[in-house]
Amino acid sequence: MKTRTLITKRLYFGVDPLRLREASGRLLARVHGLAPSRAAISAEDLRRDFGLDTVEGHSTLEAMVADGLLRPRASAPSEYRVTGRFLEYANARVVEPLPRARARALVARACDLAREINAGWSRNPLEVAALAPFGVYLSREPHLDELPLGVVLRMRPTSRRARFRMQPKADGVREVRAAFEALSSFARIRLATAIEQLPQPCAIVFQTEADAAG
Repeated sequence: MKTRTLITKRLYFGVDPLRLREASGRLLARVHGLAPSRAAISAEDLRRDFGLDTVEGHSTLEAMVADGLLRPRASAPSEYRVTGRFLEYANARVVEPLPRARARALVARACDLAREINAGWSRNPLEVAALAPFGVYLSREPHLDELPLGVVLRMRPTSRRARFRMQPKADGVREVRAAFEALSSFARIRLATAIEQLPQPCAIVFQTEADAAG
């Protein structure tokens, strides 16, 4: 199960992230050890464990069902099963948001990494044609939930390839993705083969000389 990250100063399903994580743990304790046929919770259970009134509880319940955290039981629609997605929130890590200045520094590091890949990763058949952050990075938000970064890949020119033991293309893609994801847990990498394939608008912050000239 992947580790989900929740950001402080944000609400999830109308609930503060620390409160959400703690309350989700209490809710899970209700069904721990029960047989699948009995492992279900009610709207009242959710309201009690989350400390919500009736209106708030109904809104949170509907949001969790819509987002796939809870699933109504076919045999008893007033009862709900918890899903794997609910477990992600119950076990999530809660961190401070990414300051704008740090986001800019991470983008600069990504550009340095792109240059390193292009200049030195001769066994990888791919190189970075362009980098372009998008989404919330282009907003005026002083603190970001994530850093969406588009990485445009292309085949490495023959003149910059190793003569022997080239990686398979699929391995090269995985290696590049892993390198950019390792920059930060906030990084959300979108790979593409053309800038037009990235979510728009985006801001090109790195481009190989041949592409920039074209």
